[in-house]
Amino acid sequence: MLASSRGTAALRRAFAASPATTIPAAFLAPAAALQQQQPRQFSSTPTRNSKLGRTPVSIPPGVKLAISEPKLKKDPTSYLKIYKRTVTVTGPLGELDLEIPPFLKIDYDVEGSTAVLSVEDSNIKEQSEMWGTTWAYLQRYIMGVSEGHTAILRLVGIGYRASVEQRGRLEEFPGQKFLCLKLGFTHPVEMGIPRGVKVTAASPTRILLESIDREEMMSFAGRVRKWRPPEPYKGKGVFIDDQTIKLKQKKIK
Repeated sequence: MLASSRGTAALRRAFAASPATTIPAAFLAPAAALQQQQPRQFSSTPTRNSKLGRTPVSIPPGVKLAISEPKLKKDPTSYLKIYKRTVTVTGPLGELDLEIPPFLKIDYDVEGSTAVLSVEDSNIKEQSEMWGTTWAYLQRYIMGVSEGHTAILRLVGIGYRASVEQRGRLEEFPGQKFLCLKLGFTHPVEMGIPRGVKVTAASPTRILLESIDREEMMSFAGRVRKWRPPEPYKGKGVFIDDQTIKLKQKKIK
């Protein structure tokens, strides 16, 4: 008891004799202190200028644009009714309609044969994204009505064949043709060709697709490919354009 009381008294005298020390605030929170001392040299909300969107779209001869007034339409993804405008692209090969959001504006210069796209606020992510996306769609539509889009399907496999024939009882619209495929199944595959897409069997193993609407054309090509996707062991299947596949070796036990 005597030793413990002496030790406690010694500690009290030592603390009383030592000078008071203060810890600077910068040591406790250096990041906060630096922020107060140094002003910020950058903005936390940078502008989002789309490189594609701000590029003028060139309108070739024979192609015209017509922009309609905003109309209340149902959005296919959110199912909400919003105001949209329709851009009608007319050319030598046909006509296509492109819906654009209300915050996007198109300045069409007929004499200069150019179209410039702009948005209300490029700092908003949705507007910045749709700026470049709409530019790409418009460029694709202009090319479609002026030159057209093409795709080639290659059938690789023993006995794979393709032909274009009529199937009157299965027609969804007058004059519809069907793509008949032999892909190694016990039955032939018959696919109705959608409206606006021209299919030609240049050879038994090569199929030529032509259309002014690239989305519809490539969607049909994807449905054909789905029957026989390229497999990596023998390299057989339906290939679109210059598509390739890396072959694998079978594992031998």
